[in-house]
Amino acid sequence: MITLYGMASPNVVKVYIALEELALPYEVKPVDVFGGKQFDDAFLKLNPNAKVPVIVDPDGPDGKSYTCFESGAILLYLADKTGKLLPADKAAKYDAIQWLMTQMSTVGPMFGQFVHFMRFAPAGNDYSKSRYLTQAIRVTEVIEQRLAGNAYLAGAGYSIADIATYPWLRNVPALLGTEVAAKFPNVTRWVKAIDERPTVKKALGAVDTVRAQTTQFDKAAPQNLDKMFGRGQFAAA
Repeated sequence: MITLYGMASPNVVKVYIALEELALPYEVKPVDVFGGKQFDDAFLKLNPNAKVPVIVDPDGPDGKSYTCFESGAILLYLADKTGKLLPADKAAKYDAIQWLMTQMSTVGPMFGQFVHFMRFAPAGNDYSKSRYLTQAIRVTEVIEQRLAGNAYLAGAGYSIADIATYPWLRNVPALLGTEVAAKFPNVTRWVKAIDERPTVKKALGAVDTVRAQTTQFDKAAPQNLDKMFGRGQFAAA
């Protein structure tokens, strides 16, 4: 049985969805990130970068236990393990991988930074909020164009590219506003299609369970936030 270490962030939601889609047995060990538990020695042995998600697969390559961190790497690992959620056709396969990389390199970082400066930064960061809002909208426009002629990001078939991107873009109305979301009808259609998958509903239910077991950002101790974000006494300069 695979062990998933995580909480309820979009990058962890990806892995919940993939495990449910692939019908892989798993157990969850909550990591209270806003409580600072990602810096515990035991967790750092799993991921020295002190981030979730992490999986431990006792039936890894060559039958040996394998630990995998970074959500994109985990999705690729699970797809390779099962032979599912990546197209067999080489061109379509790399279409999926390049859109997965778009999520990892642009969607996640741009939305993540926007949320950071919107929720956690002190006043006086109007430039930062404007920059990351602009970039979040820009990459959503790119995905909107891709979905104009394709049911899913890799083309006709649902893949790990969709699983990676959905947990971020399902929050477009809440994060960017309903007026902005209305400009993306293809993204809205795509989100709704994924929303309706029974496996996704089951995964999101499991996410709600771990959310209830971990500290939420608005309840975090200031020192834990400082350590998490590398600021205050934890800043390099």
